[in-house]
Amino acid sequence: MKPVIAACVLMLGSLGALPAHAAGRLAEVSVIDRDTGAQLEAYYHRGEYWVAGTPGAHYAIFIRSHLGERLLAVTSVDGVNVITGQNAGWDQGGYVLDPGESYQITGWRKSDYQIAAFAFTAAAASYAARTGRADNVGVIGVALFREQPADAMLAPQPPQIASGSPEAAKSAPPLAQRAQRETPSAASAPSGLEASSADLSANETSNSALPRSPALGTTHGEREYSYVAHTTFIRRQWQPDEIIRIRYDSLDNLIAMGIVRPHRYVLARPTPFPSTEPQHYVPDPPPF
Repeated sequence: MKPVIAACVLMLGSLGALPAHAAGRLAEVSVIDRDTGAQLEAYYHRGEYWVAGTPGAHYAIFIRSHLGERLLAVTSVDGVNVITGQNAGWDQGGYVLDPGESYQITGWRKSDYQIAAFAFTAAAASYAARTGRADNVGVIGVALFREQPADAMLAPQPPQIASGSPEAAKSAPPLAQRAQRETPSAASAPSGLEASSADLSANETSNSALPRSPALGTTHGEREYSYVAHTTFIRRQWQPDEIIRIRYDSLDNLIAMGIVRPHRYVLARPTPFPSTEPQHYVPDPPPF
């Protein structure tokens, strides 16, 4: 089976990484460095999950469903819906995954056949900042919705707000949305991160007393081929069944904020001159 995008009504421990298979209740979510294939280490700090990005590195948001039913994942980067480009909201388009399916979201949706790749960049050069929406740069969000059972669709429904475009609301029942299906990339399923709704109001963790580098955002990168199709998805309820939120910044900034212990990386970095002992020329090796 293949994942779907619902388009119209369509990734740890304090100061440490979560266990390898930490996961949300409905799905696993992690961030993948596409240039290396590695899953970014995730850290839990003051009620929030963080990953360290590298400027210029391409990345993907990996989602794997835990359910035996279809699941809608409305996904945002820097406060912007990755499919529609709107200021992100729960009632917008998202990817629909079949039972147990996994998928990598690799960029901003440009058409049924193309995306603009995600890559870490300076916050001021991010897509959100360049389009006048810099307030939420540095966060990835996934709002998960379960599907309305087929038999429940025949029963009388309470009044609800129809989501999606006006055209979709005319042609579909409340909260029914068109969805787009993408071919998932063949990647191993990494671990995931879960955050409750209460985590959305967690305090900022930055420490203004510590020196920091420019914050990271996500750029609107080069175009890549990515085919999508459409389907219909009716949400079981208006509010998400689960919200997963991952914040990101550079490693140096995570160290400055106290999220990552410096010695884990700084002391482990190799030095080209490990000894200051004077030596005029390379000595002979010891005899056999």
